Amino acid sequence: MAEKFATVQSATGLAEGRKMLEFRKSLPAYKEKDAILTAISQNQVVIISGETGCGKTTQIPQFILESEIESVQGAGCSIICTQPRRISAMSVSERVASERGEQLGECVGYKVRLEGIRGRDTRLLFCTTGILLRRMLVDRNLRGITHVIVDEIHERGMNEDFLLIVLKDLLPHRPELRLILMSATLDAELFSSYFGGAPILRIPGFTYPVQTHFLENILEMTGYKLTLHNQIDDYGQEKVWRTSKQAPGKRKSQIASSVEEALRAADFKEYSPQTRESLSCWNPDCIGFNLIEYLLCNICENERPGAVLVFMTGWDDICSLKDKLLSHPILGDPSQVLLLTCHGSMASSEQRLIFDEPNDGARKIVLATNIAETSITINDVVFVLDCGKAKETSYDALNNTPCLLPSWISKVSAQQRRGRAGRVQPGECYHLYPRCVYEAFAEYQLPEILRTPLQSLCLQIKSLKLGSISEFLSRALQSPELLAVQNAIDYLKIIGALDKNENLTVLGQYLTMLPLEPKLGKMLILGAIFNCLDPILTVVCGLSVRDPFLTPMDKRDLAEAAKSQFSRDYSDHLALVRAYEGWKDAEIDFAGYDYCWKNFLSIQSMKAIDTLRNEFFSLLKDAGLVDSNTATCNAWSHEEHLIRAIICYGLYPGLSSVVHNEKSFSLKTMEDGQVLLYSNSVNARESKIPYPWLVFNEKIKVNAVFLRDSTAISDSVLLLFGGSISKGDIDGHLKMLGGYLEFFMEPDIAETYQSLRRELDELIQTKLLNPRMDIHAYHELLSAIRLLVSEDKCDGKFVFGRQVLKPSKISVISTQPALMSRTESGPGGDNSKSQLQTLLTRSGYAAPIYKTRQLKNNQFRATVEFNGMQIMGQPCNNKKSAEKDAAAEALQWLMGGTQTGHEYVNHMSMLVKKSKKDHY
Repeated sequence: MAEKFATVQSATGLAEGRKMLEFRKSLPAYKEKDAILTAISQNQVVIISGETGCGKTTQIPQFILESEIESVQGAGCSIICTQPRRISAMSVSERVASERGEQLGECVGYKVRLEGIRGRDTRLLFCTTGILLRRMLVDRNLRGITHVIVDEIHERGMNEDFLLIVLKDLLPHRPELRLILMSATLDAELFSSYFGGAPILRIPGFTYPVQTHFLENILEMTGYKLTLHNQIDDYGQEKVWRTSKQAPGKRKSQIASSVEEALRAADFKEYSPQTRESLSCWNPDCIGFNLIEYLLCNICENERPGAVLVFMTGWDDICSLKDKLLSHPILGDPSQVLLLTCHGSMASSEQRLIFDEPNDGARKIVLATNIAETSITINDVVFVLDCGKAKETSYDALNNTPCLLPSWISKVSAQQRRGRAGRVQPGECYHLYPRCVYEAFAEYQLPEILRTPLQSLCLQIKSLKLGSISEFLSRALQSPELLAVQNAIDYLKIIGALDKNENLTVLGQYLTMLPLEPKLGKMLILGAIFNCLDPILTVVCGLSVRDPFLTPMDKRDLAEAAKSQFSRDYSDHLALVRAYEGWKDAEIDFAGYDYCWKNFLSIQSMKAIDTLRNEFFSLLKDAGLVDSNTATCNAWSHEEHLIRAIICYGLYPGLSSVVHNEKSFSLKTMEDGQVLLYSNSVNARESKIPYPWLVFNEKIKVNAVFLRDSTAISDSVLLLFGGSISKGDIDGHLKMLGGYLEFFMEPDIAETYQSLRRELDELIQTKLLNPRMDIHAYHELLSAIRLLVSEDKCDGKFVFGRQVLKPSKISVISTQPALMSRTESGPGGDNSKSQLQTLLTRSGYAAPIYKTRQLKNNQFRATVEFNGMQIMGQPCNNKKSAEKDAAAEALQWLMGGTQTGHEYVNHMSMLVKKSKKDHY
C-alpha cells in the first residue's frame, strides 16, 4: 500500500513539474534564455530591461543557476539577487523554490531584516539591498559570490544607487564576478554608459490588453458629478491642514499649480456639458475618496469577476479609506468583498494575505501604496484604480528640512500601475486624473539620493573605508548637491560620529554596527552604557516602526485621551514606553489584543517593537556593550529623568525652544523659526509646557514645519547631554551649536557644568573603548549627574535673557531722541526690527507686535509691544520707518542707553547675572 501511495505521489509530482515547466516556457524571458546566458558569460555587466510579466525576476536567476549546474560548476555557484523591499524578496524566493519543486531553504532562500530562510546548500539568495550592503561591511570583496543581480533598479532608491558605486569599484578587483541589472522600465542608456557601454537586452512583456479610462472618460461613462464639496478628503493625521488646504477658494498648492497649465491647455469639447462642468470643479489636491467608493461599488455590482487594486499615497490614506469602505453596505460586507491592505511596514504575515484568493463569490479589493507597482505581483488583479500620487520625501538642503508631500507620479509609474491589470486576462485601469495631466508627468521619478538627507549613507561610506564622502558621492549615477552632502557631514560631526577630519570616531564605529539612523543608534548605545536599556530599547524600536498610536478620524478625541493617559511628563517617547510596558503585561494574560483595542494601539506595531528589541539587544551583545545579565543593564531603568536625558543625547540637535506666552506657548527651531506640533503629540494637548526645551525625532514640512514627536527637557539635561559646550565672551557665558544657544550663569556654576560634561564625555569614550568596563567606578560622577538632571526646576533660568524682561505692570515708555543710528548693523540683522526680534526670541519671548498710527501732519508714529511693555518711537515719514524707529527705541532701552554691537551682550548678561543672585 505504501509503495502504491509513493508511486501516486511521484506521478503527481511529475505532472505538476511538467505543468510548471510548460508555464516557464510560455514566458517571454524563456525565449531569450540563450541570448541572456551568452551575454552574461561574455560581459561582466549586463543590463536587462523587461516589461512587466516577462518573467525576468523569477527566471533569470534560475537560468544562471541551471547553467552553472549543467556545466558542473553548481557547487561553486552563489547568486545574490537584491530586491528593494522585503515582501518582494520573500514572495519571489517562495515562487522560485516552488517552480523548482523544492522547499524554501534548500537551493533557494531569502534574507531580510529580522527574518530569513537559507541552508548549507542555498545557491540562490534573494535579499533586500540593505542586507547586501551590510554584508559588504564585513566582506568588501564579496568572496564566494559569483553573480550579483540588482532588480528593480529603476526605482533609484538610496541603497541601490550607493550599491552601484560600490559594485562599480569592486568589479576590476573581481573580474570573474558578474553583475546583472534588471528593471521593468528603465533609462537603460544611462546605466549602460555608467558601466562603460555595458550591453542592453530588452525582453518584451506578456500582458493582456488593458482598457484605459482617464478622469474625463470615467465621468462621461458613469455620469458621476464632481462638485466643490464632494472631493474634500476630511481624514487622517493632518486633518486640520488637509481640510484648510483643500477648501474652495484657498491659495492653490504646489500640486495644483504643477498641473494648472496642462489643464488650461486641455480641450474637452467632445464631452458632455455635465462632464465639462465636473472637470472645471476637479481639485488636483484631493485623492477623491467618494469617487473611489463609487467606482468600487460599480465594479462589484456590474463588472466581471476579478480582483481590484487601488493605489493610494500612504498608510493614513489607506486606513482612512478602509474605514470608509467598511461602513458601506456592499463594500463592507465580508461575504461579498475581501478588503485587504498592503504597505511596506506591515508585518510579513499580513502582507502575504494579498496573494490569497477570496472565497467563491467574493471580490478581492487591495488598497496599496506604490509598493504594488513593480515589487510584487498579485496575479488575480483585473481592475486598477490609480490616484496618480505617491507620498514622497523631498529634502530642502537650504533649511536642512525633509518635506513629506503627496506628489504626482512619473509616466513610468503610471504605466506600471496600469500594467498590473493585465496579468491574467484583459483588464481595466481607471486613472483618477485627466489625460492632459498624465501628459504633463515627468518621464522618471527623481532618484532618492537627490531628495533625502544623507546622514546614514555618509556613515556607510566611512564604514566601508571608501575615502572622502564628497568625492565618493561625486561618482554616483546622479550625484547629490554639495550642500546636502555638507549638511550630512556637519550633522555627523555634531553628534560625534565623525571627527574634524571626517574620520569615524569610536562612537561612529559602533553606529555602523547598528542598522539604525545614527541618532537612534547613539541613543541605544548610551542607554546600554547607563544601565537603563529597557525603556531606551522601546523608544528606539518605537521610532523605527510605524507609530503605534492610532487616531481614527471618527474617534479622534477618544484616541488622544487614550494616549494622554500614558503621559504625565510632556514626552511622547515616555508615553510610548508606558504603552508598550502595559501591552507586555497584558500579553502575559493573553489580553494583548484587547489592551490594544481599548487604548487605540496598533497590535502590529507592538509586535514589531517586540521583535526589534530582541534583535537590537543581540547586536549590543555582539558589540560587547551588554551581557546576558538583563538586571545589570536595567539597574537604572526606572529613573525617568535619566531616560529623558538619554533621549536628548540621541535626538540632539533636533531641538526646539519653548517660548512661553501669557496664555500658551510657541516653539522655535534654529533653521525654521516657528514650528508646530502634530496634533497626536501629547504636548499638542498642553496649554503650557513647564520646560525651556523640546527635543524631537523628526520634523516634516508640509504647509508648515511640524514636529512629529517630542520630549521636554531642562537646561541641565541640554548642557550635560546636548552638543559640545564652548566658553562665551565673559565668565559664566556658555555656548552651544556654534553660539546659537547661549546660557548665562554664575561663573562657578558654569565651571561645574563644563567639568561634569568633560568627565561624562571621557566616561563614554572610555566605556566604548573598553565595553566590559564596570562604570560603578564612576559612582560619584554618575550620582552628581543624576542629581542635577532630577533637581533642575526646568524654568530655563540659564537661557539668555529669560529672567530680565519681567515688569510688574504694563508701562508706556517714550524715550528721548536716539543717539544711535536707527539702521546700525548688529546682532540678529541689519536693522533695528530684526535685531529686536532676535534678542527677544533668543530670550524666550514671543515676537514683538507693532501698532502704527498716522499723525495730523501726515507723519507716522509706531508703538512696539512685547512682554507686557509698550515702547513708542519718534514720528517718521512712513509706516516702515516708524516701526524701525520704535524697535530702535526698544533696543536702546533694553541695552541701557547708547551701547551697541557686542556691548549689548555684556550689558544684558550683567542684568541676567544680577537677576540670578536671587536664585542661589
